[in-house]
Amino acid sequence: MALSKDPTLEYEQELFGAGASIVIGIDEVGRGAIAGPVAVGVHAVLAGTREFPEGLRDSKLLSEKRREILAPLVAAWGGGAVGYASAEEIDTRGITGMLGEAARRALLELHRSGVPVDRAVIILDGSHDWLTPSLRAPLDVRTRVGADRSCASVAAASVRAKVARDALMREAHDAHPEYAWDSNKGYGSKAHFAGIAGHGLTELHRHTWIKTAPR
Repeated sequence: MALSKDPTLEYEQELFGAGASIVIGIDEVGRGAIAGPVAVGVHAVLAGTREFPEGLRDSKLLSEKRREILAPLVAAWGGGAVGYASAEEIDTRGITGMLGEAARRALLELHRSGVPVDRAVIILDGSHDWLTPSLRAPLDVRTRVGADRSCASVAAASVRAKVARDALMREAHDAHPEYAWDSNKGYGSKAHFAGIAGHGLTELHRHTWIKTAPR
């Protein structure tokens, strides 16, 4: 059965019904890029929450314009943060470990804002728990395949991460317009590889990921 493209709060409500007072959705953006950081968004939903911003979806299902419109609505809906791991860190420590580290950084920021992260149930999109190995203290992490589409908390996290990372890549484009990062956001497009062929690599590239340009 195909998953709906429209998220709900059904799973979050199930967790609240089982005793959770806070649910935090987590999703990543930029895992497959060849330049720029990986970004992990976190978004907290409190027990009793019944509604979420109209039109909210997984960021991959939204146009850039629609994401930009939704971003302030998501920010007003609940607490959240975005954590990053740099291209250099990814080259040194690998993508999986740095996904966890970026998430840990985001959760620390959320905790500093006053959200009791240690009391939350965390929904991690996918089937692999890449977060727990990076934590200094255990948290209640639940993996869920398709959570970015089915769970409003995770969809909100994905929008936070995507909008924030896209803004960073647009800023990077101003310094390095030859790679067309304003359009490809660091992913391996034809224009991006043409820039690499003509100008080489920058400090924002994941050097260990780049072998030869596709033909």
